[in-house]
Amino acid sequence: MTEAWVRNKPGMASVKEMPLVQDGPPPGGFAPVRYARRIPTSGPSATAMFLTAFGAFAYGMYQVGQGNKVRRFMGSICTCSALKEEKIAARSAILPMLQAEEDERFVKEWKKYLEEEARIMKDVPGWKVGESVYNSGKWMPPATGELRPEVW
Repeated sequence: MTEAWVRNKPGMASVKEMPLVQDGPPPGGFAPVRYARRIPTSGPSATAMFLTAFGAFAYGMYQVGQGNKVRRFMGSICTCSALKEEKIAARSAILPMLQAEEDERFVKEWKKYLEEEARIMKDVPGWKVGESVYNSGKWMPPATGELRPEVW
């Protein structure tokens, strides 16, 4: 488009003759610019968190005190050795069950170990799976922990 057609004039003699077209602010001005940080509050206040933590601590200490009272009272009723004997009897009663569970776990792990040994040593002539490589003639199962290390 030509300038003459836009301004409805046959031609332009000078720039000064052009009507002034300029953007300006809206009536009443622009709205103020927000530049301050306004972080919305979410969650409980610091005071609420402190009071909750203090309440939980106070309740826990109350329970400790009640336990101490019961223990002190039971200590005055029966001798300390009687409590120790009761604990020993309870542990002795549950020991066979715990040992049976550990033996069952050990047998499962030992079978896995023998299968792995057979797979790895299948190409070695004269290798007997499960036979001890030590000549002591004495073998003891491990007391605790894994049968095989994790590096295998």
